[in-house]
Amino acid sequence: MYETTGIGVEAAGLGKSYDDFWALRDVDLHVPAGSVLGLLGHNGAGKTTAIKILTTLASPTTGTARVAGYDVKTQGREVRSRIGVASQAATVDGLLTGRANLTLVGRLYGLSKTDARTRADELLERLDLVDAADKLVQAYSGGMRRRLDLAASIVARPAVLFLDEPTTGLDPRSRGDLWALLRELVDGGTTIVLTTQYLEEADRLADDIVVLDHGRVVAHGTPTDLKARVGGERAEVTVSGVADLAPAARALDGFADAPAVTDAEALTVTVPLRGGTRLMDIVRALDAGGVDAVDVARREATLDDVFLSLTTTSKPEAIAA
Repeated sequence: MYETTGIGVEAAGLGKSYDDFWALRDVDLHVPAGSVLGLLGHNGAGKTTAIKILTTLASPTTGTARVAGYDVKTQGREVRSRIGVASQAATVDGLLTGRANLTLVGRLYGLSKTDARTRADELLERLDLVDAADKLVQAYSGGMRRRLDLAASIVARPAVLFLDEPTTGLDPRSRGDLWALLRELVDGGTTIVLTTQYLEEADRLADDIVVLDHGRVVAHGTPTDLKARVGGERAEVTVSGVADLAPAARALDGFADAPAVTDAEALTVTVPLRGGTRLMDIVRALDAGGVDAVDVARREATLDDVFLSLTTTSKPEAIAA
């Protein structure tokens, strides 16, 4: 398929402004061919803007970017012929069958009729869509449409594949099958740029991660490096009601290396633990504080912890020039 040497995606000083507001600012990327970059951040952090620039759908205000060796501003046609894109919204045609959709995409990429049909059949089987291959896509379920859209993005075996929330709407089995397929593509030399809200997905797939917040890079490293950056073990306490969240946070404060993170929906309080902390001492502190704890657990740091510690949800003013 593709050589695993060289650079799949590179960017320097990449920025995009809309009047006085910078949606993206001073972003540098270096993604070796045959690797996976996880691009993480809250909604509005700049992920979609970055993807639009790298796929030639938007022009950068500042900086440069090259995809599969071609400049996104001056060599857009060459870039587009070498990439695949699966956006959050399915782009397949509901008035065509699944097989016809994939065959059409293959023909648009320059495959012969025979090769396009062969590739369509291969992907329909790989993504468990054979039984629905000759049904109109408008009759597909949301998960089936998502799988077909993903198949369409790899019909031409792209050198660089951009996936924006690729497993949204997929059941656990389909998600696992997709992960296996993506790993096969990477082993064959394809470069993948992935945005996802499933941080387990980034942890499993990404060789490198860039975290964006308010348009800027706030962290960059391997999943292991980033988890080490925010510390090791966590204590996670689940309480019976919202009224117990604040008392639980106060009780945990004496064992914490950083402020507690509370989740009112999940009714949890999580803190990074100081070395030598015993679970028994935490339970006693909660009891002394009158906290009705449903569960007390000790665990290693995850990418969720990285994400919560490095990003904010407040709406920024315009990024200073």
